[in-house]
Amino acid sequence: MTRIGRLFDCLRRDGRKGLIAYLTAGDPAPERTPALVEALVRGGADLVELGVPFSDPIADGPVIQRAGERALKAGTNMKAVLAIAEEIRGRSEVPLLLFTYLNPVLRYGLDRLARDAAAAGIDGCLLTDASVEEAGDYVAAMHRHGLDTVFLAAPTSTERRMRLVAQYSTGFVYLVSRTGVTGERESLSAAAGPLIRAMRAITDLPLAVGFGISKPEHVAELGRQVEAVVVGSALVRLIERNLDNASLEIQLESFVRELKHGFGVRP
Repeated sequence: MTRIGRLFDCLRRDGRKGLIAYLTAGDPAPERTPALVEALVRGGADLVELGVPFSDPIADGPVIQRAGERALKAGTNMKAVLAIAEEIRGRSEVPLLLFTYLNPVLRYGLDRLARDAAAAGIDGCLLTDASVEEAGDYVAAMHRHGLDTVFLAAPTSTERRMRLVAQYSTGFVYLVSRTGVTGERESLSAAAGPLIRAMRAITDLPLAVGFGISKPEHVAELGRQVEAVVVGSALVRLIERNLDNASLEIQLESFVRELKHGFGVRP
């Protein structure tokens, strides 16, 4: 069992909900990412998604797109992200999920990536644009090296696709709360509830909801329905607004504590 599996076992045993935090690795520079992850963990993040910067991030909104551009300009590639993960793993046991697109994976090499990711301390991988109908080779390679495979289900997913997502996912299932790209929203999509109920009827895997979540109120509402909540753009925007601020790590930690308060955890 990976750290991801152990995390959700622990959350269930303790009656808690998990906060999953996303950041773009290498933004604003590769050497800064480990300290930013440490700040997330100090604030209460239970799992960290390390986004691999990519030049054509079709699932991401403008905030994460800009983060990817900054990271790419700073020289961040897949190899650099794995080096970052290895440094993080030397300091922390926080579960790490590699969040990437199919193109960088194919360029790096599927089996090579699975091997190197496992060696670096990565626990699983999420390919945002991978077709679950054609994911057999990818899943086999990841599982050979002990990595979890997390797939996305959206409000537009058919029942057949949701069943395939449940079949091929390990660790947890990532539910996209609404159609469209990543980004902060003032209110939660009405589509989240029906999607949660539909997936709950298909699988016993833990469910995590992401896209558009940026406030403790969002965390509180979704925390009553799923095992974990994913926050990305709100964190990446905070980084963007404080690139040259010496207190960036403190602000990041404080914001994560505030989000965690949505679960009823006192900051």
